[in-house]
Amino acid sequence: MTSLDQAKAVRQGESLDVSTIVAYLKANLPGLDGLATVHQFHSGFSNLTYLITVGKTELVLRRPPFGKKAKTAHDMSREYRILSALKPVFPYVPEPLAYCDDPAVMDVPFYVMERMQGIILRKEVPEGLALDAPAAGRLCQRWVDVLGDLHGLDYQGCGLADLGNPDGYVARQVRGWSKRYRDARTGDVPDFEAVMAWLSAGMPPDYPKPALVHNDYKFDNVILDPADLTRIIGVLDWEMATIGDPLMDLGACLAYWVEPGDSDELKLIRTLPTLCPGMLTRRQIVEWYEKKTGETITNFAWYYCFGLFRLAVIAQQIYYRFFHGQTTDKRFRMLGFAVGILEKAAVRVIEAGEY
Repeated sequence: MTSLDQAKAVRQGESLDVSTIVAYLKANLPGLDGLATVHQFHSGFSNLTYLITVGKTELVLRRPPFGKKAKTAHDMSREYRILSALKPVFPYVPEPLAYCDDPAVMDVPFYVMERMQGIILRKEVPEGLALDAPAAGRLCQRWVDVLGDLHGLDYQGCGLADLGNPDGYVARQVRGWSKRYRDARTGDVPDFEAVMAWLSAGMPPDYPKPALVHNDYKFDNVILDPADLTRIIGVLDWEMATIGDPLMDLGACLAYWVEPGDSDELKLIRTLPTLCPGMLTRRQIVEWYEKKTGETITNFAWYYCFGLFRLAVIAQQIYYRFFHGQTTDKRFRMLGFAVGILEKAAVRVIEAGEY
């Protein structure tokens, strides 16, 4: 199916030492045989993802981006450990197959996992796929259900209790993301100081029931069943998962959620198909999450505003790499423009108290 997520030619400057990597894989994964090819999935903005085909076997390799990286970001061993711990209890994660930190194989650590075949929704629903308004509504509900299932996991029982510290989580997030923004700011983007001050002054207390949070849960990180687009079969990109406040996870999710009543500017930087007929609104998403989890959510405008700010920081950190010539990926050129739009959206939330 052409609507399945397709790998393409490897981008210039992001090639791999194919012979060395394939030799390592053949020595460590049983049954690999045949000629090897390497292609790249071009959609991600952070860690780089490659499709390695050896004979008839397809594998996915993840490695950090080239160029300057945040000190604690792109930890391949951590991401591999999360997948290994979750696979027995959360069926949506791909099976991790190998982790390597040998500099003789690659200059950075990387890991390899199974390839999960399915549909990944991006800005528009691919032509020819059946996603009418009722189906879109059911998909949104199922998307929330899977997030609620993740937040309900016994993270201690699956060996991830030390993944993060939930005590003081909210304050650390506000301080940490504020510092990241100031460190990555370039002269052509807003200073965000008023937003950071508002977030700091209005911080909610630590959530009484901390959870395993994904921190990048959105449509283009979930895989759908080609035979039923309302059925989620995979969840990808566990790079930022930790133990913390599940409402901050929900706020981060909805920072990407552009709906019909939003500004034309927000619609311009939309990356997901949330304007499709039948898609739930942000408020309806929150209400369904309450129904799924049994929680009552107050002050969600704060969590949504923080999500917008956090998304702006992520965009700015990537734009910083482009601005300083550390990447040639032309997609990053417009991220500084997106940062300005997100600042305006955050200010509107502060002024209106709505999400």
